[in-house]
Amino acid sequence: MMYYLGCPMWAHEHWRGSLFDDRSSPSDFLAQYSRYFNAVEGNTTFYADPSPATVLRWQSQAAAHFRFTLKIPKLISHQLRGVDRLDALSRWQALMAPLQPQIGLCHLQLSGQYLVTADADFTGLLQQLRQFSPVAVEVRHPALFNKGPAEQQLHQLLRQTGCERVILDSRALFAQPPVTAALQDAQQKKPRLPVHVCALGPNPMFRFVGVSDLAANRPFYQPWLKKMAQWLGEGLTPYAFFHTEDNQSAPLLARQFASELAALTGVSHPVLEPWPADLAPSQNTLF
Repeated sequence: MMYYLGCPMWAHEHWRGSLFDDRSSPSDFLAQYSRYFNAVEGNTTFYADPSPATVLRWQSQAAAHFRFTLKIPKLISHQLRGVDRLDALSRWQALMAPLQPQIGLCHLQLSGQYLVTADADFTGLLQQLRQFSPVAVEVRHPALFNKGPAEQQLHQLLRQTGCERVILDSRALFAQPPVTAALQDAQQKKPRLPVHVCALGPNPMFRFVGVSDLAANRPFYQPWLKKMAQWLGEGLTPYAFFHTEDNQSAPLLARQFASELAALTGVSHPVLEPWPADLAPSQNTLF
């Protein structure tokens, strides 16, 4: 039994001296991150294409067991349609081809105005994506959260094409009063949608958007501990990604969850191994 665990990114200066050692440079961040986490949300690819050299660098720096969950570019998911969209996807897939063995899922995030079941070309998009890698689709249109015909049609389409549905849980974020600029910004940008839990294939994926007050997240992720235990018991290999309002505490939140999941299931994770901060001598031991 195993699962993939990660954060929305692998590089954050605030993680230096905690997840990363004090002397690490940004060019070392991916290698150090992949010692402890076995997956990441590749959110940067949503906004801009990396250079071919950057893709090769990612491929060489990540551990062999590591899996990228790359977000499909916004140009493809939000802007283009029809043949233009498929052509752009072909070019993006060619760019990302060196990473293909290390891609766990391609993450197709769609806008709240886009009703996929009303787009006759959407099936072709999913089919082309699935030829390249496993796929997880994140929808935000309200009609896809009311358990009505559109949502049922969506699930049927995803099953037919072998795709997962991304589950987004932002309840912990919106349970907090927006008393800081980071909380205000996150609550303005993150969607607030019902949590519809489903596993349509072997790799269910959920994104938990929490807060830097680690204890405040516990009541909201307790059901996820049980769900992860169920999925692991069924032989599935889930993906779980943890955010906080500014992501400074995202690794700590993910580690806290992994610790409680290990206590419940006996399934450990590399993130529970000592980090550089755990191995650093304390001031009291120097004399």
